[in-house]
Parts: sequence; structure tokens; C-alpha cells
Amino acid sequence: MRLEVFTIICVLLSVNGEEKKVKSWKDKDIRDMTDADMERLLDQWEENEEPLEDDELPEHLRPAPQIDFSQIDPTNPDNLLRVTKQGKNVMMFVDVRDELSETEAETIMKIWQGSLQNNHINTERYPIESKRSIFMFREGSQAVDAKNYLIEQPELKHVTLEGNNFQGKHVDKEYKSADKKRKSENTEL
Repeated sequence: MRLEVFTIICVLLSVNGEEKKVKSWKDKDIRDMTDADMERLLDQWEENEEPLEDDELPEHLRPAPQIDFSQIDPTNPDNLLRVTKQGKNVMMFVDVRDELSETEAETIMKIWQGSLQNNHINTERYPIESKRSIFMFREGSQAVDAKNYLIEQPELKHVTLEGNNFQGKHVDKEYKSADKKRKSENTEL
């Protein structure tokens, strides 16, 4: 009788031992994993991963470039903007003159974007209105060169870069001549 009880106890203990032996989350089939198991797997993967290079990081995680302000001419705002926005995204709002039709405005802005890209100034254009677009520069220092190019264009009304408005050079001449014309008409009456 004692032998029978002993064997029953041994069988029960061996069965209980097998039930308690549960597979770890590492040994589970991927289809049987829970969200917690997936999180642990992701954490383990990220621990073994090498850190990204600075140029591969998102812009907000990149270290700021060291700027030597003694080398910057404070009287030239273009150089200051070129140095401070290096490696950062910059948006520039571009408006064409009101006299242009919508199709002319679209064509002109496409030509400007192509001209900038042919000059190795990488930009993306996002139309906002029929005569207004955003030019996005992944390398902010290139925005100064783009602004200087666009200001020279006769179809440009104005450019807004970093909160500063820059009138097109041809717009100023036309407004001055229109003002003189209006003043002369007023004096004749």
C-alpha cells in the first residue's frame, strides 16, 4: 500500500511539475505573443541596436552646430541667417504679382523651383493659394541664396523669410512710377 501511495504521489508531482513549466515569452510562437511580449521584444531589439549617426537623427534630436559669433559680420543679416539656420528646415513664403493669372503664377513658381534645383538649392514647393506658395528648404542656409535669386525676378511681389518681408526689386520700381503718375494727375486737377 505504501508503494502505491508513493507512486501516486510521484506521478502527481511529475504532472504538476510539467504544468508549472511554462514557456518563456522568448520561446513563444510569434502568433501567440501578447502586446507585453512584443514590447519586451522591441525593447530588447533597441538595446542591441547601435546609435544613429548625427545626420541620420531627426532634426529635433541633432546636436546644435557650434557657431563662432566672432567670425560673423553683424551688419550683414544674410550671413547671420546662413550660419544660424545651417542644417535646419526653413520655410519661405513666396507671392507673385497680382497681375498674373493663376496658370501664369503656377508656371512661374514651377520654373523658379526648377531653376533653384538646377543651381543645387534643394527645395520643395507647397502651393497655399493661387498666387502664393511655401518653398521648404531642408538645408536652411540655402534659403538666403534662394531669396536673393527670387527678389531679382520681375514676377515676384514679395518673399517672407523668417518673419522678414523682402519686396521684389521690380515691384518697387513699378510702385514708385505709379506713385509719381498719381501725384502728377492729382496736381493737374
